[in-house]
Amino acid sequence: MTVQSSYSFTPVGVIHSPYKQKFAIPRQPGLVTAAHGKLELLIADNQLELIRDIEQHSHLWLVFVFHGTSEQGWKPLVKAPRLGGNKKTGVFSTRSTFRPNPIGMSVVKLTGTSTVNGNLALDISGLDLLDGTPILDIKPYIPYSDSVQDAQSIMAPMPEQTNFVISFTDNAQQQLLSLGSNYQDLRLFIEQVLNQDPRPAYKKAQTDRQEYGMNLYDLNIRWQIHNNDCTVLSIEKS
Repeated sequence: MTVQSSYSFTPVGVIHSPYKQKFAIPRQPGLVTAAHGKLELLIADNQLELIRDIEQHSHLWLVFVFHGTSEQGWKPLVKAPRLGGNKKTGVFSTRSTFRPNPIGMSVVKLTGTSTVNGNLALDISGLDLLDGTPILDIKPYIPYSDSVQDAQSIMAPMPEQTNFVISFTDNAQQQLLSLGSNYQDLRLFIEQVLNQDPRPAYKKAQTDRQEYGMNLYDLNIRWQIHNNDCTVLSIEKS
């Protein structure tokens, strides 16, 4: 059997996401339900026909390119966060972004349609995609076939979830009050992202008060974790 040596794909859309950098993106879709974004269609012709009846599906599969890491190449062994961040395992045993072909797939919730830059867009939530991610294909999520009831994963049996006590300083509270009306579910979004503990896996056992920053939307959010307490220090325009 002859296999074609290479294939060429043209993106059908691009993601507009609140995640402006890889840091703080949840490792799986659906974990941060308050993450809202848009999928702008890039195919110029017949856009209405392309999405006819799409509202009959609550969720969609997105096939995408890991454009933020593709130039860094790949290795057969990768460090898996679920193994503590230092132990290596086979790349095909993980969902690492560093792959022979930098392609990923993600399930998102469809919440509506709108327009972006004069193009039709799908409004989505629960996304785990970097801003600017190229989308290669869109497929409906079919519950009876896509949800395998007896599926198992020994490496990742359950979602990782912290039990952080999240608080906001007085300064962060005031900034949240002044900015929150411009961003959908901003407080919940910040809390859900922090509850995924975006720190590198090898740092999660540390108990120091190191300060971290993350960019969500056009906001720079500073925070620190000490033991089980997570404190949001400031929320400022980038």
